[in-house]
Amino acid sequence: MTARKVLRNPLAIAALVILTAIVVASLLAPLIAPNSPSSLRLDKINAGPGGGYLLGGDGAGRDIFSRLLHAGQNTLAGALIALSVALVLGVVSGLLSGYYGGFLDGILGWGANLLMALPTMIVLLALFQALGSSIYLSMVTFGVMLSPGFYRLVRSQVMAVKHELYVDAARVSGLSDPRIIGRHILLVVRAPVVIQASVVAGIAIVVQSGLEFLGLGDPGTPTWGGMLQDAFTNIYNSPIAIWWPGATIALTVASLVLLGNAIRDVIQRTDRPPKAPRRSLVPLPDPADTAGEPLLRITNLSVGYPGADGYREVVHGVELDVRRGEVMGLVGESGSGKTQTAFAVLGLLAPGGTLLGSSSIRFDGTELSRLPDAGRRALRGRRIGYIPQEPMSNLDPCFRVGEQLIEPLRKVSGLSKAAATAEALNLLERVGIPEPRRTFAAYPHEISGGMAQRVLIAGAVSGKPDLLIADEPTTALDVTVQAEVLDLLRDLQTEFGMAMLLVTHNFGVVSDICDRVAVMQDGRIVEVDDVRPLFANPHHSYTRTLLDSTLEDSTPRARIEVHHA
Repeated sequence: MTARKVLRNPLAIAALVILTAIVVASLLAPLIAPNSPSSLRLDKINAGPGGGYLLGGDGAGRDIFSRLLHAGQNTLAGALIALSVALVLGVVSGLLSGYYGGFLDGILGWGANLLMALPTMIVLLALFQALGSSIYLSMVTFGVMLSPGFYRLVRSQVMAVKHELYVDAARVSGLSDPRIIGRHILLVVRAPVVIQASVVAGIAIVVQSGLEFLGLGDPGTPTWGGMLQDAFTNIYNSPIAIWWPGATIALTVASLVLLGNAIRDVIQRTDRPPKAPRRSLVPLPDPADTAGEPLLRITNLSVGYPGADGYREVVHGVELDVRRGEVMGLVGESGSGKTQTAFAVLGLLAPGGTLLGSSSIRFDGTELSRLPDAGRRALRGRRIGYIPQEPMSNLDPCFRVGEQLIEPLRKVSGLSKAAATAEALNLLERVGIPEPRRTFAAYPHEISGGMAQRVLIAGAVSGKPDLLIADEPTTALDVTVQAEVLDLLRDLQTEFGMAMLLVTHNFGVVSDICDRVAVMQDGRIVEVDDVRPLFANPHHSYTRTLLDSTLEDSTPRARIEVHHA
């Protein structure tokens, strides 16, 4: 599909034709060249076209056309070597540095800065002086010198996307870091890498030709730069000879840049993808019943982030239980610590965030606070599901909806691609999407916010989790869609027997779906009760303020100051 889209661009077609002709002619040089590139004829020294020499003879009486074909092999091979070295070193180090940061970022950044500080041409000249006229060795060195450009480009792109919500969603789905980097992060940065690679390939050809033009290459090995140097030396005797290698270099470099731009435009998907046909669906299997026992127990949870004077606490000593099969609401105004509490359970605190003191998070008897990252990943997507807020930001724009559902199903549930596809379509139908096959084949920008939220719900329940954490699942939706999503969540929770921790600031949502509710203010739980008693007789002043704020015609109130014992 990408190739077809590239071929719709007239400039890309022209560039591809020129590049293909140059590459094929260079590869077939031994078969199509009329003369040996080293064959000498004294009567053809600086001769014009004709007499068996299609483009004339050079300063030594060699066939310019034959040498041009053979020179393409060496020049293109040298450029490919430099580009490959730069890509491997720069892209890999940029991905690792941008994604993991910290000490690794410091070391790799220091190495890239050191390479950028070195004068490339002087290094290459010194290499020729020390090791001789090996153009391939010089291109390996040149590739190393070019790698910081890829490193900085990739690192900056990764830093911009690694905290996107769809990356967090991939972590919650149970995907490993290498898979997230290779599947989600790398594909986001590929467009700038493609255009950078096309430019670097052209630069490698120009630099290699420049070195040969200076006479630093092997005179016995035909290259475009060597031919350019010979033609320049004899420019007064045969002015036309300089046009052939010069035009070949210019056409190759220009074609590389034009083709790179065309591929980048297609990768960024500037046109609308076609719709897939609808097919019949397979019914979703019935879930197993679960026991209504305590599942999640949070004890003395404190979350802190580094500050000027040590760690700054944003969550203070939270105590909270979520029983099997119940819906626990965690309610409070923005900034009260609700999401930080949920992320602490998921193990997705922002960089620098840590659990302080004797914080304890026990899930089904397992202490999560002491569980290594691999253990947390094994739970996410399998036993703990997550529904984020802002649905459109949590779907990767580089992939179709179906691909984003299939990947965690194959990774977490071990299904084949066909089985994962059938299960994904079942889930889309189960969450109330009217045309599952069409949505399955769509990109995120082609569906509405309500449909995107249903897709995220389908992904969250795809692993049949024991605990579902829903973080403001209706905030970005209009009132009608909110009601539909709440009905869907209630049905799925009952159907699968899941426990649910619902993070919200809306008491209307709490009254509609929750069994119990915990009220949170300034990082502390100030009241916990069943929904009916809490609505009928709230004990804490902050809870009364929140309830009053949801009533029509209520008198505006000032913020309630909390006095902690």
